[in-house]
Amino acid sequence: MQTLDSLAVRDLIPNRYPILYIDRVSELVPDQRVVAETYLSMAEDHMVGYRPDRATLASTLIIEMLAQAASVLILNSPQFAGKTAYLAAVSDAEFQQPVTAGSVMVMTITLGKVKATMGVVHAQAVVAGQPVAHAELHFVVADATAG
Repeated sequence: MQTLDSLAVRDLIPNRYPILYIDRVSELVPDQRVVAETYLSMAEDHMVGYRPDRATLASTLIIEMLAQAASVLILNSPQFAGKTAYLAAVSDAEFQQPVTAGSVMVMTITLGKVKATMGVVHAQAVVAGQPVAHAELHFVVADATAG
């Protein structure tokens, strides 16, 4: 099991500021699961742009954050090293409660079925031990130079 700071995450996935949302990976077991954290602050534009009166994270950004955590897991697999993972589809997404500024969202991603250059991960997000979202994310992987 390994951990990664935000700089190591930045070196692994193609996302950059202002759309790099993973602050820390607290657990990484290649080809099995990743546990990643994002720290949500009132100082971030995306926290005040969606519902300024409540500083609530948009559901689409929750999916993006889950997808970035999934990319960390996928791209740590020896078969996908040096490649880029793309979100292809989202299924069975459910949002149980709002995520607000001041929260630490913990995302757990487990690898599901993988075939050649595509697969599925099971994603869940919790805040303070309470579930806030879950989904199945379908991905495809391509050479990092493909575009």
